[in-house]
Amino acid sequence: MKWIKLKNLFCPDHESGWMVSHAANPFAVPLNKNSFRVYFTCRDTTSRSHIGSVDIDFANGFKISNLSKKPVLAPGDPGMFDDSGVAMGYLLPVKKKLFLYYLGWNLKVTVPWLNTIGLAVWNEKEKKFKKHSRAPVMDRSDEDPFSISYPSILLENNVYRMWYGSNLSWGKDQSEMQHVIRYAESTNGIQWNRSRKVIVPLQHPGEYALSKPFVIKENSMYKMWYSYRANKKIKTYRIGYAESRDGMKWKRKDESAGIDVSASGWDSEMICYPFVFSYHKNKYMLYNGNGYGKTGFGIAILDQ
Repeated sequence: MKWIKLKNLFCPDHESGWMVSHAANPFAVPLNKNSFRVYFTCRDTTSRSHIGSVDIDFANGFKISNLSKKPVLAPGDPGMFDDSGVAMGYLLPVKKKLFLYYLGWNLKVTVPWLNTIGLAVWNEKEKKFKKHSRAPVMDRSDEDPFSISYPSILLENNVYRMWYGSNLSWGKDQSEMQHVIRYAESTNGIQWNRSRKVIVPLQHPGEYALSKPFVIKENSMYKMWYSYRANKKIKTYRIGYAESRDGMKWKRKDESAGIDVSASGWDSEMICYPFVFSYHKNKYMLYNGNGYGKTGFGIAILDQ
């Protein structure tokens, strides 16, 4: 597979007090036959993350419009699991409802942070997402005692299947956290039963993190794109790729990801947080570049 980079689509530049910089974790939802709404994570004046959105017209040169004037979702009150920020995770239709799974950030003292997964539900009457609970739907547990992160979810045979990130440990700094990908299932999208297995492990020498898996099922094959770092030569994120016949046993094929950093420019230092989708018989990827989304998100098309 080979991805052809098209352009850097969008990057905030002090649009408002809550949207000062970054457009990380892009997630596209179709609005009509030619336009998509892209949800993303931005940061305010104190670097707390919020969720915003912007519309993109594919039939008109990827024209940008309808940048959200208010946050799609904002951090919680002091002391809550998401008081240090909220980050875009996964958007999923659930029985005539629309579930937005997001990452809640807590800054800590003994370790850098604690992440858990929260849920917001679209309220049609108020035309906005409202938090399902003041507590996360996926908190720390005996299976995941340190920190958990971004989910990717598929609904199959009335079972919700989640692939998500989990820390195996903390050390003197984040390079010792051993962040891997694990698996959970649910019958309602709210209560989750977790597997203790690491289904996508670390692989490269010096690697310490796999982040933000994105899973699709295509021709009876599960395909996963994710971010990974680092190895002895590369210290920043790259986009990796894996395949599975059952969604549980994965074979990493990072050399087949088909996309890497550019020689210069907005994505020359790192690439991360891929989102893959189809439009008019073509496959596209939204992804972030330098600074974990500080330079915004771009788009690439799969070379057929």
